[in-house]
Amino acid sequence: QVHLVESGGGLVQAGDSLRVSCATSGMNFIMYVMAWFRQAPGKEREFVAAISWSGKNTYYLDSVKGRFAISRDDAKNTAYLQMNSLKPEDTDVYYCAARKRSYSRKWDEYEHWGQGTQVTVSS
Repeated sequence: QVHLVESGGGLVQAGDSLRVSCATSGMNFIMYVMAWFRQAPGKEREFVAAISWSGKNTYYLDSVKGRFAISRDDAKNTAYLQMNSLKPEDTDVYYCAARKRSYSRKWDEYEHWGQGTQVTVSS
């Protein structure tokens, strides 16, 4: 059974940095595109970043380009999202997702999901 477990969320101040992790199990990690989405109450889940199975290609939401960096460690079956220069508008629940095909920005095209981790940025 596939499991994705996020960790590393928390409460930070504007301008701070935070790294969230997504530990996976029960899947052949190197065959999956890994992505991060975020969602606020009452809003649709929003694409944040994705990384190809090879790690060579990364994709970002325009508003986080230059501030966030997605990466993966195939030896640890773990994906990461490094978030720098955080802003209050980055406050959301962040979800890790896995897709066994080319990358997509559509949340409903991802096969596996974690439970989410709360990131709160105070002004």
